[in-house]
Amino acid sequence: MTIKSLGCAIGIVAVMAAVSDARAVEALSTEELIAHCAIYEQDPEGADGIFCVRYIQGFIDGAVATDERVTYNVAAEYDRDETFTERAIRTRLGSRIDQYGPSYYAEFCLGEPVPLSEVVRVVIADLLELENLEGRERARDIVYATLRTEYPCESDDE
Repeated sequence: MTIKSLGCAIGIVAVMAAVSDARAVEALSTEELIAHCAIYEQDPEGADGIFCVRYIQGFIDGAVATDERVTYNVAAEYDRDETFTERAIRTRLGSRIDQYGPSYYAEFCLGEPVPLSEVVRVVIADLLELENLEGRERARDIVYATLRTEYPCESDDE
């Protein structure tokens, strides 16, 4: 085997290892998040308290960034030779984002800036009240459900 072939083979193995590591990221379990957040009230500045806050903040930031980006992508797609109907849909998307905020399509709206500490307390209260985790093994599912329940977006009918 030549040095060039050996280098190629090593490179391929390295790329395969990196790809398998990227897919191996595990979702945080609800049980793990509860363990971190249960300590928040007693020690909000401790490692567990900070982890809890940052997880919830990261979830919200991710939803906002995703919704906002998806909305812009959809609007940009409609900008190309759009029909009247497509234009109506695009302008409706924009007005909902303007009115309810960038997490509207994630089905929760924090509206006027809600202090992160308030959102954290609401999510922690929900977490600590859980009795049965069956079917709710991933922390993101619980955080998402809490945000949708506690901070719903107003419908156009209201």
